[in-house]
Amino acid sequence: AYACGDSPLGPVLAAVGDRGLAAVLFGEDETALVADLAQRFPKARLQADAASAGPALVQVQRRLADPAAPLAVPLDPRAAPLALQVREALMATRPGETLSYGDLARAIGRPKAARAVAQALAANPLAVVAPCHRVVRGDGELGGYRWGAWRKQALLRQEASA
Repeated sequence: AYACGDSPLGPVLAAVGDRGLAAVLFGEDETALVADLAQRFPKARLQADAASAGPALVQVQRRLADPAAPLAVPLDPRAAPLALQVREALMATRPGETLSYGDLARAIGRPKAARAVAQALAANPLAVVAPCHRVVRGDGELGGYRWGAWRKQALLRQEASA
């Protein structure tokens, strides 16, 4: 089940499954968001359902307004072991804190896995919940962001001023 709404960073989608929040995606419009969701979960039966996914969407919108806002919805635990380690490490970072790909690899106990960490970040389906926007290049430059560098910059700027 998914619901779409507005955010300061454009349209946002929250999707929930039987085990919790499965995706938080940014896009240019609802059609693009649903297409991204379908690509990420090709075997799922997708259904727009504000009653089921709306509460999660509201919490995501609150998180966008206040990066320290708690998220009171369980996260879907289905992910590769490395992706789960990356997610947990990201969620342990504080708003306004940044770390490099190498820092993140060391934080999960895999110091030589910076490239694998980068791949896990690129596939992260939980924008702002598993805050991959907090990961920057080793030289301090922003680096890439699945949902656009301008969104990454806006999120980091907001967190720095909070």
